[in-house]
Amino acid sequence: MQGKSCTDAATDINYEPALETMRIAAEIESRYMELTRLEELILFCKKMKFEKIGIAFCIGLSAEARIVHRILARDFEVHSVCCKAGGTDKGDLGLVKIRDPKSHETMCNPLGQASVLNAAGTELNIILGLCIGHDILFTEHSDAPVTTLAVKDRVLAHNPLGAVYSRYYLTNVFGGVSSE
Repeated sequence: MQGKSCTDAATDINYEPALETMRIAAEIESRYMELTRLEELILFCKKMKFEKIGIAFCIGLSAEARIVHRILARDFEVHSVCCKAGGTDKGDLGLVKIRDPKSHETMCNPLGQASVLNAAGTELNIILGLCIGHDILFTEHSDAPVTTLAVKDRVLAHNPLGAVYSRYYLTNVFGGVSSE
């Protein structure tokens, strides 16, 4: 079965610079339902011959980041940086605070995270639970390619597709959107 282009723009792409990444990704994809995302990530990094891996993580996922760091450190030089890097108070930039507006509340710093990992010379950066918007800024400012291991969803245990799989959410939150 051949693929079908949904747009003419898809036919005007120069795939040559991305061919090695696409080859390795297809090779890993061919092992369908054999590996977890973390196992795929490790295999991908090995096949790409990456040596330095970065982890940009949310402070709320510190324990998970520590475990992922330890797992990756068996095969790679790993640099991890927390979202609160720099310790800047939200008030210094006029940002909304979650708690007492008069107390110090450290802002998330995706640009700082990118800067730390850029300085470390990472070859691939992994997002682990960064907030919406912060993940976008981190990706935009990262010198290395970025992949996401986990996205933040405080309500659904970091599984945002849970809302798509839930009849309750489809009916009551999203106004009766059909799952069919």
